[in-house]
Amino acid sequence: MGFLVFLLVVAVIVVAFFLTAVVVVNQYENVVIQRLGRVHRVKGAGLSLVIPLIEKATKVSLQVVTLNVPPQEVITRDNVTLRVNAIAQYKVTDAKNAIVEVENFLIATAQIAQTSLRTVLGQFDLDEVLSGGEEINKQLKTIIAVQTEPWGVEMTTVQIKDIELPQQMQRALARQAEAERERRAKIIAASAEFEASEKLAQAARVIASEPTALQLRYLQTISEVGSSEQTSTLIVPFPTEMLSFLSAFGGGDGGGTSGNGSGGPRPPLPLPEPGAH
Repeated sequence: MGFLVFLLVVAVIVVAFFLTAVVVVNQYENVVIQRLGRVHRVKGAGLSLVIPLIEKATKVSLQVVTLNVPPQEVITRDNVTLRVNAIAQYKVTDAKNAIVEVENFLIATAQIAQTSLRTVLGQFDLDEVLSGGEEINKQLKTIIAVQTEPWGVEMTTVQIKDIELPQQMQRALARQAEAERERRAKIIAASAEFEASEKLAQAARVIASEPTALQLRYLQTISEVGSSEQTSTLIVPFPTEMLSFLSAFGGGDGGGTSGNGSGGPRPPLPLPEPGAH
């Protein structure tokens, strides 16, 4: 009976030793094995054996990690307060440095990203923050990468996710955008008027050189007005040749009054006498 208990204890010790001595490393991980407090080796995917109580195994993921930087209160260079959050993507390229050089590279990277976000955005004006996203992202990535590179952490992407403006600033920007649209509309209308005046001047010169063109334009205008369904005006064409005929009949002075040859009024015709045949 005592021998069976001894065998059972030995079996338990062997199983516990096996469970603590064998480390399964996934394809996306590296394991850092420390022996008596010093880094002994770094191994990749597969089975790794460690000596219990002497060696310690720490797994490090090599996958790309997406870090959501929480909203930060940022004061721009022109003293506008914003709430900005960002997204940072990074991965571990050196598992040994990620364990040895920093206590917790996940928390440290998140803190560096938040601090860098406030520092970088404070160097830009509001208009630059709203329109210059690519330049800001590039500077953020460079600043964070300089600090995380000694830890074996590589920054792959840093992007501004959302910018929250105060209500007063939103209304001010809306008024500015409206004024800008009105300015452009007035400029376009003025340009159209200028081009139309040039075209009308050219048309006037053509019509002045060709009198027949004025008559054709006159008939075309009548046709356009008369074809409208909403018009209630009756337009009777009056040939322009009649103007010259009436001018000649009136004495040629263009005054529109009948003349007696000397430009004065014509005397009235005598009335017939009563009883005359």
